[in-house]
Amino acid sequence: MAIQLNTTIPTRLPTGRNPTAEKLLVAASELMIERASIDVSLSDIAQKSGVNAALVKYHFGNKDGLLLALLARDAATEMSQLEYLLAQPISPTAKLRLHIGGIIRAYHQFPYMNRLIHFLLHESSAEAADEVSKFFVAPLLDFHRRLLDEGVRAGEFREVDPVLFYTSLIGACDHLFFGRQAMSRATGVGPVTDEVCREYIKHMEALIFGGMLNPPSERGATAAE
Repeated sequence: MAIQLNTTIPTRLPTGRNPTAEKLLVAASELMIERASIDVSLSDIAQKSGVNAALVKYHFGNKDGLLLALLARDAATEMSQLEYLLAQPISPTAKLRLHIGGIIRAYHQFPYMNRLIHFLLHESSAEAADEVSKFFVAPLLDFHRRLLDEGVRAGEFREVDPVLFYTSLIGACDHLFFGRQAMSRATGVGPVTDEVCREYIKHMEALIFGGMLNPPSERGATAAE
């Protein structure tokens, strides 16, 4: 069943939330996790939160605004760490390892995140897609570009296109959670547990580093060029 949403959204996400707005976001998040779906109604969210559904408009403009605020809230921790991670006095390889784990854990903590991203980017309004691009896609792409460049200059990474890298990492996260249902039907695999998440982090580290790290014997020469 297609999700029908009001596509007129606020031009700016709320910069602060009061307890009522937070209750609405928490209720929406819990319902999406419980149902393994983002198809939840305002009446369901209101009942779960104990808040009048009319207050969604007051705090978020409409349901699209609530969904955007929920995605922004859930992505905020990882997004806020990007500049901090770049500034740390550790190697680019160590930074990338921390980033891979952080992104996958964020998707695991909020398993509906990928569906929200897909919906808001491709099935909602142009305004919603622009907002998601501003607070999620663009900062991640910029972070990847800068970290990859740092790794190349340090002689640790081979030249890697940041758009292709973004597609590989975020696409891998996306399919683990978004495609899990299809894989379950085809192969009988179970849900994404904490153990599966840990194993996937190890798998992605090995896959990514195996394809882009310079051998230690070449690093000094590459950095000196």
